[in-house]
Amino acid sequence: MERVVITGMGAITPLGNDAETMWGKMARGESGIREIDVFDASAFKTRIAGSVRDFDADGRFGRKEARRMDRFTQFALAAAEQAWDDSGLGAAAVDKERLAVYIGSGTGGIRTLHEQEGVLRERGPDRVSPLLVPMMISNMAAATIGIRFGAMGPSMSPVTACSIGNTAIGEAFRLIRLGLADAAFAGGAEAAVEPISLASFGNATSLSTRNGEPARASRPFDADRDGFVMGEGAGVVVLESLSHARRRGARIHAEVIGYGASSDAYHMVATHPEGYGAYLAMRAALAEAGLAPDDVDVISAHATSTPIGDLSETLAIKRLFGERAGRVPVTANKSMLGHLLGASGGVEAIALVKSLQDGLIPPTINYERPDPACDIDCVPNVARKAALRVGMSNSFGFGGHNAVILLRAVVPEEE
Repeated sequence: MERVVITGMGAITPLGNDAETMWGKMARGESGIREIDVFDASAFKTRIAGSVRDFDADGRFGRKEARRMDRFTQFALAAAEQAWDDSGLGAAAVDKERLAVYIGSGTGGIRTLHEQEGVLRERGPDRVSPLLVPMMISNMAAATIGIRFGAMGPSMSPVTACSIGNTAIGEAFRLIRLGLADAAFAGGAEAAVEPISLASFGNATSLSTRNGEPARASRPFDADRDGFVMGEGAGVVVLESLSHARRRGARIHAEVIGYGASSDAYHMVATHPEGYGAYLAMRAALAEAGLAPDDVDVISAHATSTPIGDLSETLAIKRLFGERAGRVPVTANKSMLGHLLGASGGVEAIALVKSLQDGLIPPTINYERPDPACDIDCVPNVARKAALRVGMSNSFGFGGHNAVILLRAVVPEEE
């Protein structure tokens, strides 16, 4: 089987609109969560979010093209362009029939749907845009990237809620591993910081209501956590077979060595109370990589800052890692980014690659009062230098979808 490596990375996030800017702020423990200012949120239970700022779609794509894409597709295409440039594939002879696109979104074009529903209600059916459906459907990010780069290989838009990014990376990893593609865009995009979704999550009591302290609202594993903070953005990586990357002399960021997926088979929104599905996915990723739990140097946790979710992930880690569970470093990127929903896995994979490259574990910020039930090493508040070789990234989603990927720092050719 082919080995699979990451040769390109692109990110649009609340901490910056490229991978390097995002990583620099994460390493410093900065928060990207602010008061919502793109619409009037004064009547909402939660009035804060991890919003993308300074993103000029008209300037990047041209006004005409930008207006034909929902915000989530704009994010995805911008991240894919960054990843493509970073990979150097544009200067290589790439067989476009063996270039795949695996990019998903949980809510798709929810902004476009919301806007056009208003048009229907206020101006009548004749004024609804004929582009509503193609702008709204979740596969349009993958389709737009495919059109932009002429990628005629397999195209997939997984919809596994907040595990989408890892699902996309994992499935693309297997596609290349089986020799069915040479390279693939993989990741996720989301732009759901909209009134309708904010209201729904708020009424479900899923969101933090720490409105007066936005930067301190997302606090994974902390005893005073009170819910997640919505975010938006995109994270896209370019995957290649190792043989393809080496033939063209590509720079290799990291290697994907394992992928595990499972279902809780438990509840439509609640995680399994004992984290059993999460444990199964982590165990499966290790099995595919041929590694043991002791081989993992750092865990990038799903850790959304919800009371139940953080506890169930802690229990899953304890089940898998046993007596070492309290010593393996666990970092929670959502403490700084907020929860990017379907974009989380892609963005957090990029952060994990940077962590492996720099030998630096970003902190879990806002960890002020330890929860005795979440007694793990969450790298509290300050980044930590460490020798890192293998990292695990967890992503879990509504409906009980679990997806875990394992990444390894670049290894010598003889290995």
